[in-house]
Amino acid sequence: MGIVKIGDDLHEEIRKASGVMCRSINAQAEFWIRIGMAAEANPTLSFNDLVCQRLRSADVRPEPFVVRA
Repeated sequence: MGIVKIGDDLHEEIRKASGVMCRSINAQAEFWIRIGMAAEANPTLSFNDLVCQRLRSADVRPEPFVVRA
């Protein structure tokens, strides 16, 4: 494990997002890094596609959410 230096403004954004997403600050930063790496490797996939792909690779079967009027 290493240390990554980031600016105070970005750290604050990670801290706020981590509270909303129920993750530690480190887990939130790691999530954003992993999604960013996946997005660079798969530029045609959407954020939702990338998250679903990661869920499936963990053997989680995300069910589509259907909004009913």
